[in-house]
Amino acid sequence: MNLESSPLITALQASGHRITRQRRVVLEVLEESREHLDAESLYWKARQRAPRISLATVYRTVAVLKQMGLIAEYSLGEEHGHFEAVPETPHYHFTCLGCGRVVEFDAPQVDRAVQELAERENLEIRAVQFSLTGYCARCRAGGPDGR
Repeated sequence: MNLESSPLITALQASGHRITRQRRVVLEVLEESREHLDAESLYWKARQRAPRISLATVYRTVAVLKQMGLIAEYSLGEEHGHFEAVPETPHYHFTCLGCGRVVEFDAPQVDRAVQELAERENLEIRAVQFSLTGYCARCRAGGPDGR
């Protein structure tokens, strides 16, 4: 991945933030990940690439990226946050309460409702978090991780 042209790198540079080796590693992990990483998981993945990185650096980098709106934090049915780079198009999450599986889905109806609300009330909406929780088909059927 050419991280030099990454939207996260570009936005950080444009806002005057330094792009240190450790920040670059955190950004690489976030952009390459296909899962929603909590801070600890992000730290351990980053540490595989930069063994001297600290957990504090990961937390500081995540805080800056969240403040800038470049990453989103989701609870996904747990008490701690999970992070992902903000996608170009909105998507939403279903989390199974039985096995913890997360399903991402598009919902054009939600997108339209948000747009209509913004126009009707003259709002500037910065973030939308719409998530569902319940039980997946396997857990409903009493699978190994079922209820």
